[in-house]
Amino acid sequence: MSAFTVRRLRPGDEGALEYVAREETDFTDEAPSPPLAPADARAYLSDPHVWHWHAEDDSGQPVGFLMAYVHRQRHGSALHVMFDEIGVREAWRRRGVGRALLAALHGQMREAGIGEVWVLADNPEAQAFYEACGYEVDELQGVMLTREVSDRSE
Repeated sequence: MSAFTVRRLRPGDEGALEYVAREETDFTDEAPSPPLAPADARAYLSDPHVWHWHAEDDSGQPVGFLMAYVHRQRHGSALHVMFDEIGVREAWRRRGVGRALLAALHGQMREAGIGEVWVLADNPEAQAFYEACGYEVDELQGVMLTREVSDRSE
């Protein structure tokens, strides 16, 4: 099994974000995403509430990623984490990459004194992975709804 390391991305890693956007299909089975504009990528990586890790092979190429946001709450614990997205290259799945990325997230949470994390699972495989990593289904969670807001929206 090839070795990999996990590191949190920082300003200066904008090219790594662009690489994963171009290679999206191999990481998430979804169509490639348009990369952020350079200034937006810098802002993303500079935001202390954005936590983004890459798992990288021995040559420094990304083989997995995880991104999460720190959210303030109006009640209960002051902060929680929304674990937004994880992706692992097809050839690297079932080799501990996803678990290592989650360990980095959980370690950062402990360091920041944040005790709660949540994630939305959009397929049975993702749900099974999260449950195997200790996550539990929240029976009270509602349905996620989205809306695009434009200049012409009311």
